[in-house]
Amino acid sequence: MTKIRKILVALLAIAVLAAAAFSYWETRQFADSALTIDSETIFTLPVGSGRVVLEAQLESKHIISGTPWFGVLLKLEPELAKFKAGTYRFTPDMTVREMLQLLASGKEAHFPLRFVEGTRMQEWLSQLRNALYIKHTLSNDKLATVAAALKLEGEQQGVEGWFYPDTYLYTANTPDVALLNCAHERMEKRVDSVWQGKMDDLPYKSKNDMLTVASIIEKETAVSEERSKVASVFINRLRLGMRLQTDPTVIYGMGDSYKGTMTRKDLETPTAYNTYAISGLPLGPIAMPGKASLEAAAHPEKTNFLYFVANGKGGHTFTTNLASHNKAVQVYRLTLKEKNEQ
Repeated sequence: MTKIRKILVALLAIAVLAAAAFSYWETRQFADSALTIDSETIFTLPVGSGRVVLEAQLESKHIISGTPWFGVLLKLEPELAKFKAGTYRFTPDMTVREMLQLLASGKEAHFPLRFVEGTRMQEWLSQLRNALYIKHTLSNDKLATVAAALKLEGEQQGVEGWFYPDTYLYTANTPDVALLNCAHERMEKRVDSVWQGKMDDLPYKSKNDMLTVASIIEKETAVSEERSKVASVFINRLRLGMRLQTDPTVIYGMGDSYKGTMTRKDLETPTAYNTYAISGLPLGPIAMPGKASLEAAAHPEKTNFLYFVANGKGGHTFTTNLASHNKAVQVYRLTLKEKNEQ
């Protein structure tokens, strides 16, 4: 009887060891298996979630298959059980272990938001409203609301122009104001740097003046080699006391009433931004200028140009007098006519 008992105990031990080995092997296989997703997946783990909640969420979103080995894996590798709340990006090539390592690292997904040179604050606010995972704190899209939220003072209270266009990365639940503040600080630093290195004797009374000219340059041309020439036209006109007569300022001053075309009445209607009707610079910037336009405003080319008009080929024709300018306008209209007839 004793011998039989020993045999039974041995068999039981072997069975237990076999079961343990099988469980260990299955758990390892599970840990090294790929996630059951076909494309990149954004996953949010709420604050306070434990193992049961995490496993249930992963299964319900079809990120992993139902398995008895999930809890076993967390016991075998307890460092994987230290997952943190947040929003993460999973990819199809990830294994279950790599996914859990990501959750334990707390390295949340970053989302890009691109603010393009030459766009206005209203466009930025619209982008923020539509951006995924942004925490919306601004009560409305009024510029005064933005200025108050960021505590802007002095010449920056106008808001427009004082935010640096670039691609910004953010994590889920980043406040809209935090992104705007980052862009504002970058523009402040950029303007300060450019202002310190600008040419002498430019007709600017303040950094806001330089930023205003840079914003007009940004709206007038996208051709990099033209920016300093465009800048020279506006600087020459300011020095001579000529009105700037630049369409983008009129359009900005028209606000929502601009529907894609301007009439003679629009050009003649005074606003704080209509440079056909007022002398000097408009009230402030009309868009967010990029680095190249800021540099052009600070380092205009030395020319005698007073006019420029589109050449119909993507660039502009620059002239020094009205007669030459009118001829350039005629050439442009003829070029457009020929294109339309093709």
